Amino acid sequence: MSEAGESRRNSIELIGTKAGTAMPAEMRNVLKLKGLIPASIEDFSKQDLRAFQQFMSKPTDLEKYEFMANLRCLNVNMFFRLVLNHFRDVAPIIYTPTVGEACLNYSHIYPFLYPCKTSVGMFITLDDADNIDTVIENYRYSMAEHVDPEITVITDGSRILGLGDIGINGMGIPIGKLQLYVAAAGLNPGRTLPIVLDFGTNNKKYLNDPLYLGTRELRPDDKTFYEATDKVITGLYRAFPELLVQFEDFSTDHAFGLLDRWREKELCFNDDIQGTGCVVLGGFISALRLAGIPAKDHRILFVGAGSAGVGVAKQLVEYFTLEHKIPEEQAKAMFWFVDSRGMITANRGDKLAQHKVHFARHDNGDTQCKSIEEALEYVRPTALIGLSTVYKAFNEKILTRLNEMNPTTRPIVFPLSNPDTKAECTFEEAMRCTNNRVLFASGTAFPEYTIPETEDIVMPGQANNMYCFPSIGLGATLAKPKWITDTMILAVAKALANSLSEDEKSLGELYPRVERIRDVASELAAAFITQAVREGKVKESHWVDLVKENMPDEGQDKAVSGHFTKRILGEVRRLMWSPASSVEQYIVESIAVANPDDT
Repeated sequence: MSEAGESRRNSIELIGTKAGTAMPAEMRNVLKLKGLIPASIEDFSKQDLRAFQQFMSKPTDLEKYEFMANLRCLNVNMFFRLVLNHFRDVAPIIYTPTVGEACLNYSHIYPFLYPCKTSVGMFITLDDADNIDTVIENYRYSMAEHVDPEITVITDGSRILGLGDIGINGMGIPIGKLQLYVAAAGLNPGRTLPIVLDFGTNNKKYLNDPLYLGTRELRPDDKTFYEATDKVITGLYRAFPELLVQFEDFSTDHAFGLLDRWREKELCFNDDIQGTGCVVLGGFISALRLAGIPAKDHRILFVGAGSAGVGVAKQLVEYFTLEHKIPEEQAKAMFWFVDSRGMITANRGDKLAQHKVHFARHDNGDTQCKSIEEALEYVRPTALIGLSTVYKAFNEKILTRLNEMNPTTRPIVFPLSNPDTKAECTFEEAMRCTNNRVLFASGTAFPEYTIPETEDIVMPGQANNMYCFPSIGLGATLAKPKWITDTMILAVAKALANSLSEDEKSLGELYPRVERIRDVASELAAAFITQAVREGKVKESHWVDLVKENMPDEGQDKAVSGHFTKRILGEVRRLMWSPASSVEQYIVESIAVANPDDT
């Protein structure tokens, strides 16, 4: 048999294996499988039903995570059909909160998660940074389809969720996040690249764990860290010039440092800073419409002053400045921060981390608040936002007092830390302590609440970044702007607030239902692209021409609207990847990928 014929047969065998019990009779005959597999020929819906039943039968969430990891390895199309058809059930397993548990156990379960893959991404040590071109070539060699990645999520595992420094075990986050880029926004799963920078860990638990898979050394100093990351990122852009880099779960100082270093040089963003700010702002805009108080009169108290908290506050300040015409200094003065030492003030007596200086208070005189309770009484906030990773930080006393401080308006409570073991409060606690008046959104999923007096069922809002980062990723990989600006992120946030259906608005919900996430993601990506073209940052002439020919009614007058036209939305949706819905579609698409020269 010729080399081409051998290649074609290998492709057919691989396609047949993935089709499984849906393999047509003709293919079974070609592969000489008649009598060697069950005779029943199923469609994908029956395969998916069987897979979902197996998923639901697993007794623990970690076992469900392991099942999905195996399925992702064995059958990408079935994996993503399962995610999309059962998003509310599956998303919390492949990402937060279950991914947190998987990360804590990653070194112990890694060999059993991907039985049919040599590698799932890049694990780059400090030594590898000096040979990054070799690592990239090894990655290319390992890829069956030999296509370049269009997006990478990269972490060093130093600040994973609310779990802290877990080293190489943080690889579960880039993997999970990229799965949501595919499921929610339709990026091509074959063009996603998870990366963990295995630069050591300061966590003695892992250094002393005999099964820990990472480098057994302490993390490097800042000079060594930045030199190594510069080599890695420069190498990635040298190999893949149009790559979108998403920085993920770096320590706070490094998160800001990397973003400042790269944001105007290459196509990149930090989801902890910009994505969190975007999704919180989208929900906060919806909450502002329901709170019953003018925007300029809000007093917003943040508990937690890491990269995510400061990033959120900066996004909110920009929104108040652009949308409500509040002068920037006045808008900044609407925010107070509390960290582990109390309210952040310029005269507190300690040396503030650089990122905290921006929101340090100068108007407190001699007043210093040492606790959340003291800060609450001093600030008398209308909104309480938690990014502290302190479990139950918003206790019953605090929530009840917040409610008493806002008798004629609705208090806003956003406990955004995740996973659920780090959440500042639950939805039920917030409802009970505010007489069911709270405007609520959390970072992790909470169950619905039934009001005892009326038996009305209320759905909690979830300010999950998965509403925004997939849309930013889709918009950026399609339009390829020179860089991602804050106003592009703002356009996505405003589009998120505008995406609620009439039914969702009537129920007072702050976010669209997760079952609509794919439609919502395409709308947000269309808003991103439209804004990017308006700002003159887009390199792709296709999108420049399309947007200029189909500009929303406000034209160039409104700086950031979050609006887009149906034509732009339709083009975005046309280009989104979807899993094959039938075996015939799967075979045709797979043969085209395996034999591109024949098409």
